[in-house]
Amino acid sequence: MPVRKYKPTTPGRRGMSVNSFEEITTKKPEKSLLRVRNQKSGRNNQGRITVRHRGGGAKRQYRVVDNKRYEKLNIPARVKSIEYDPNRTAFIALLIYADGEKRYIVAPHGLKAGDKVICSEKAKVKPGNCMQIRSIPVGFDIYDLEMKIGRGVQAIRSAGSSGKVMSLDSELAQVMMPSGEVRFVPKDCYASIGAVSNIDHSNIVIGKAGRKRHMGRRPQVLGKAMNAVDHPHGGGEGGCPIGLKHPKTPWGKPALGVKTRKKNKETNRLIVKKRKK
Repeated sequence: MPVRKYKPTTPGRRGMSVNSFEEITTKKPEKSLLRVRNQKSGRNNQGRITVRHRGGGAKRQYRVVDNKRYEKLNIPARVKSIEYDPNRTAFIALLIYADGEKRYIVAPHGLKAGDKVICSEKAKVKPGNCMQIRSIPVGFDIYDLEMKIGRGVQAIRSAGSSGKVMSLDSELAQVMMPSGEVRFVPKDCYASIGAVSNIDHSNIVIGKAGRKRHMGRRPQVLGKAMNAVDHPHGGGEGGCPIGLKHPKTPWGKPALGVKTRKKNKETNRLIVKKRKK
């Protein structure tokens, strides 16, 4: 999908780019699949800010996206429309099943309105079809990956991302994640064929702070621009370095480059190759 650039009529327009939305076929979502999405502005149930730099932004309605396509096993579906979803980076596709039920799925790149898709234990290898990993040929792009049997899809859902089935030789399948990590996944888990839509999402330039405000993001300030009482990097005269051996968070914990992944034996044993060399 091409990215549309603006002429530099203002400083904010210079360098700004937006999605051309050529794949989108309708502006109106399916009402039966909409839910109320209350804005929390980064507050918890006590009203205290637990996530900074959140608030404001345009109102959104949540689109209920199907995470367990195997509930409609062997029932063919027709793609009615490709739609924009304000709650995710990827586009979504509205499916109408042969029994009349409507459901949203994360749309793969290349799926068009009018196409036929199906979820089956073994189906034709084409974008949008969902099947068990044991039936997917090695080397094909996959998305909407289920990590545990019966849990529903959990991984490979952001715009432009895709994984690959690397091996089916052992009891568990080896799947390469978008990060480059290779891990074991049960062969009975389901995945969809293709790469996630909106592949040019990473090429979009926001351009101005106001556009971020529309997304619900408030301004961020460097710690070294604060007072010493507000941040470990704060204080000093003018623009001076942080004066520490290692950068720290506002609460004094190490930041930037520190490993944060918890040691989880249950998942560590499933990693064949780490994403970092």
